[in-house]
Parts: sequence; C-alpha cells; structure tokens
Amino acid sequence: QVQLVESGGGLVQAGGSLRLSCAASGTIFSINVMGWYRQAPGKQRELVATITGGSNTNYADSVKGRFIISRDNAKNTVYLQMNGLKPEDTAVYYCHVIEQKSTMAFSHYWGKGTLVTVSS
Repeated sequence: QVQLVESGGGLVQAGGSLRLSCAASGTIFSINVMGWYRQAPGKQRELVATITGGSNTNYADSVKGRFIISRDNAKNTVYLQMNGLKPEDTAVYYCHVIEQKSTMAFSHYWGKGTLVTVSS
C-alpha cells in the first residue's frame, strides 16, 4: 500500500504563490505517473497537472504558464508550484499517484486533499 501526504495549502491573495508537496510512503514498487487534481465547491474533480517518471508534463489549459509540476524520484515526492493565483484556483487539491507493480498491473492512490483559497 502507498500512503500520500499533501502539504502546502492555505490562504493567499490573488497574484500570490503557493507550493504544494505530496510525499508517497509505504511499500512502493515503482511510481509511474504523479499528478495533481482539484475540486472546487459544486464542481467535478479536474486534472491540474501530471508528470511521468521521465519528467514529461501535462497541464490543464487553465493553469498553463502559471503552475509548474516537478518531482523528486529519490524522495517519491511531487510538487506543484502555483504562481499568479486567481480566485478561480480556489479548490481542494488532491495528489494522485499511479504505481506500476508489473507490466500490466497498476494501482491508483489519492491523497486526502489540501485546501487552497485565493482571495480577491
């Protein structure tokens, strides 16, 4: 089993920055993709950004140019640097990890979420 612990959420004014961290621990075979999703009140959970083991990244259009995802494979940790925050970025941010146990066996894990609130 893999446990995910997120940190770094909080309250920030529009235009400000925050850095989220998510550390994976437990019995880990090989972490494939790491990513961040978010869910705003009354809305569905949506993808924010993902990063593969080879550091290929993917971003939602709404955060391109403002957010940067990175990972430290030695620490099994993924980061999300959020710059130029807007009130519409307010949401609970969830860490997501895909663990690859074999060629055809994958497991998905979610963190409990960290709240990001951007005031106008």
